[in-house]
Amino acid sequence: MTLYARITGTGSHLPARRLTNDDMAALLAQRGLQTSDEWIVERTGIRTRHFAADGEMASDLALQASLQALAAAGRQPHEVDLIVVATSTPDMVFPSTATILQRKLHEAAQAQGGHGPIGAAAFDVQAVCTGFIYALTVADALIRTGTARCALVVGAEVFSRILNFDDRTTCVLFGDGAGAVVLEATEHDGSGPGVLATDIHADGRHTGILCVPGTVAGGQVLGDPLLRMDGQAVFKLAVGVLEETARTTLAKAGMTETDLDWLVPHQANIRIMQSTARKLKLPMERVVVTVDQHGNTSAASIPLALDHAVRAGRIQPGQLLMLEGVGGGFTWGSALVRY
Repeated sequence: MTLYARITGTGSHLPARRLTNDDMAALLAQRGLQTSDEWIVERTGIRTRHFAADGEMASDLALQASLQALAAAGRQPHEVDLIVVATSTPDMVFPSTATILQRKLHEAAQAQGGHGPIGAAAFDVQAVCTGFIYALTVADALIRTGTARCALVVGAEVFSRILNFDDRTTCVLFGDGAGAVVLEATEHDGSGPGVLATDIHADGRHTGILCVPGTVAGGQVLGDPLLRMDGQAVFKLAVGVLEETARTTLAKAGMTETDLDWLVPHQANIRIMQSTARKLKLPMERVVVTVDQHGNTSAASIPLALDHAVRAGRIQPGQLLMLEGVGGGFTWGSALVRY
């Protein structure tokens, strides 16, 4: 028997403020820029997105998603012994958003007469839109080695804070949100539920095609703190590496694309998802798509899409899922999961 990390619960959360493409068009018109619902949908598949309220942080979104995931898993916060948060929009420079989430989970548990995961290891992972795959891979490895038994893996973003609203080609793409899963140790012969294989990569030669080239120095912002993207370069790289990483992960598990029940991709652009599905010979009916409702929520997009499909009853126990994403860095990766 082999030790695996099994997903026992999922959760997600979106900020209350919802903006349609018409809302974005009106916002941009105030800046003398033009766009339209038709233009955005045709190029991206996005129809709406959610923006966080003033003062609403990544950890606040992560908390709500985490509480949902814990409830779905039938676990209490104090049972968690590992917290990994994937985010490119942390609450502060340090400490990690994961430790802030840990405190908020403890406070939420105390309000119910319990206590939270104080003492659990907690840290952030930064791989932009591939962040959740990286975080899942790390948590899976720690569970397989026996370092952890019950992990909370979260993707949480407030990308609305780093968007350049004078760039109509990028500001319409992104939204805020959070998704979470509970991973628990389980033993079986390889035919049961769990993370069966993962694959993660990066190529730092392409840092400039998707980046926020700013930092804090001497109490001031140094550089540009807003998102920049070369959309054509990202698209060209993404469609190639997504097929490659999916096939690599399947090969590690001794499987092929014909074994897959669902593709749960990073929700960046419907065209990228359609291209990947074609390469893997999967009909779009077996691809989980939420980009139309959420936009690109970066590290939150995969767990958000996963949770929505689980709660809608589309993803069922025993089915085989391919989770994959690409992001700034340039990073990419995938995870094969028996749900």
